[in-house]
Amino acid sequence: MDPQDITITIIDRLGEQHQVVAPTDMNLNLMEVCKLYELPVKGECGGMAMCATCQVYIESDTLLPEQSEAELDMLDQAFHVKNNSRLGCQIHILPEIDGLIVRLAPENE
Repeated sequence: MDPQDITITIIDRLGEQHQVVAPTDMNLNLMEVCKLYELPVKGECGGMAMCATCQVYIESDTLLPEQSEAELDMLDQAFHVKNNSRLGCQIHILPEIDGLIVRLAPENE
C-alpha cells in the first residue's frame, strides 16, 4: 500500500463489508472510489451534488469536513435521509478520513 493510500470500509446494501484502498493524491471522492470498485453507486450527476444517488450513511466517528449548502439542499430533497447521511461525491479522499466506515443508502427505485 502506498503511503498516500487510505483504507475505507464500505457496507453494501446486502450488508457485505468491502475494505477498499483509496489514493489520497488523485483528487477522488467517495462516489468515484465506489465506482472504481464496482460497488452499486450510480452517481448520475457526476459528482455535482445534484442527484443524491451516491448517498451514504457515516458509521464511524471519522471527522469529516462540514457539508456545503449544495449538499444540504440535495439531502433535503433525497429519500432515505438520516442524521448521518452524506453525499459520497462530497467526501474527498484525504489522509484525515483513513478508517472511514460508510453504508450505502437504499436506492430510490
